[in-house]
Amino acid sequence: MLTLTFHGAAGCVTGFCALLQVDQSRFLIDCGMFQGPKTLRALNHEPFPFDAGTIDAVLLTHAHIDHSGLLPKLVKAGFRGDILATRATRDLCEVMLADSADIQQGDVDHLNRRNQRRGVALVEPIYGPEDVAPTLALFRTVKFGDWVEVGPDLRARYWPAGHLLGAASIELEAGTGPDMQRLLFSGDLGSGDQPYLVRPDGPAGVDHVILESTYGDRLRDDMDLAHRRGLLAGEMRKARDAGGPLLMPTFAIGRAQELILDMLAIMEDEPDLATEIFLDSPLAIEATEVFLRRGWNSDASDNPYLALRGAPRLHSLLRPQDSDGLERLTDWHIILAGSGMCDAGRIRRHLKRLLWRKETTVLITGFQAAGSLGRTLLELPSMVRIQGEDVRVRARIRELDVYSGHADAASLAAWLAAREPVRGQVFLAHGEPVALEGLRTRLTQAGRAAGSISIPQLDQSFALTASAVTPLDGPDARLVPGAAARPDWHNDRSRLLEALNERLQGLATNAEREALLASLIATVMPAPDARR
Repeated sequence: MLTLTFHGAAGCVTGFCALLQVDQSRFLIDCGMFQGPKTLRALNHEPFPFDAGTIDAVLLTHAHIDHSGLLPKLVKAGFRGDILATRATRDLCEVMLADSADIQQGDVDHLNRRNQRRGVALVEPIYGPEDVAPTLALFRTVKFGDWVEVGPDLRARYWPAGHLLGAASIELEAGTGPDMQRLLFSGDLGSGDQPYLVRPDGPAGVDHVILESTYGDRLRDDMDLAHRRGLLAGEMRKARDAGGPLLMPTFAIGRAQELILDMLAIMEDEPDLATEIFLDSPLAIEATEVFLRRGWNSDASDNPYLALRGAPRLHSLLRPQDSDGLERLTDWHIILAGSGMCDAGRIRRHLKRLLWRKETTVLITGFQAAGSLGRTLLELPSMVRIQGEDVRVRARIRELDVYSGHADAASLAAWLAAREPVRGQVFLAHGEPVALEGLRTRLTQAGRAAGSISIPQLDQSFALTASAVTPLDGPDARLVPGAAARPDWHNDRSRLLEALNERLQGLATNAEREALLASLIATVMPAPDARR
């Protein structure tokens, strides 16, 4: 019997984790960390909805934290099987997971200092630096195109996904004899037209496909390198004219390296835009070494990342004190800092000190999950809360989406069409509800039967045969449908506090402020008689 359960990135874009059971064997495809609203991120701290010790192997598509970030937690919980990944993915995970552990430890230390002052119980990190080495010891590297035996009833073949260095789509042959089924997990897919990345590939004629849908409702122009650099140069010019700095929340693996390559080329062609670039992300700095070592592009027959070695005007800031020194700079300069969705890392400190300055430009270049600080900034608020503090937003907030490593709706449909015939089901995952429905509509309009497309909910299970799927009853999902992809009460509380502060500051007298507060207090606090 073959069953498939979606324990992550179902109805949202983060935390991908699928459990495949083949008779008595159990395998995970990815084990990602949830990002976005606090309600969703809270799942990272809860026990897995399965017994980690019963998992026979993990098949990892790529190194991004929303696909790999809970691997140390899995090992800490008792997993002892192989983690199959390409060599580049393994090397990127070595720096990515260590950075994740450090960030979690730092965030928990900061939170616990606040909790102690408030008399709130202390919390523990999901995992710590000591859990990374045992995880890396379980990695088993695979080559694109080679079949590998994963278990007695499962073998796998990795295909280039074109999303990130080392990223893969994974083809599986599950079961034996006439009951054998072929599944294809797309992983995260590139469009095939992005500079520096190979074109995605995959087999045709499988039984079932699990397809990512991040941009399932969007079409983007296919930007060649010159056009893309032209758009970036325009943003750099406007930021310089505003007085600088240009602050870029950056995904450290892939996005940071591409942006720097393009900015260096722009500065060479347009010397009036030349300035200092500060890479304030230890993860991006260490990951760059992996790109220098593993970044050979088979389509282009070169390693385009070699231009980063010894690059002029590029300053890598590893130590916290190096990052602190940026506070002394006031004129035109560029800072790239993690994280890409502004929910962790050094970017938050820079946002706290720069968002209120009208000469600052914040340029967002990647997908922002619902409930993340990055998504909030794109909604152009007058104020945001960062680490419990209100920060006025006077900076220019700009967006440039041509750097996304994800295929748009047309490219996703084209990739799927190249996999035909798909005899059974297409599962749409790794997308927010609007994107999932948009891609389903596009696929049905292209001729795929509506009944052959499924959009699974979090923790939903399916029994698979070669040509059909059957939803199974099981435990209740950890979140109600739709909750994973929308702002939660934490976001609402932040907006309320921001609006209240705005209103109080706008009132003319203390009497008006006291009256407003009294009305709110009467709403949320019982009268003295009611408390007795």
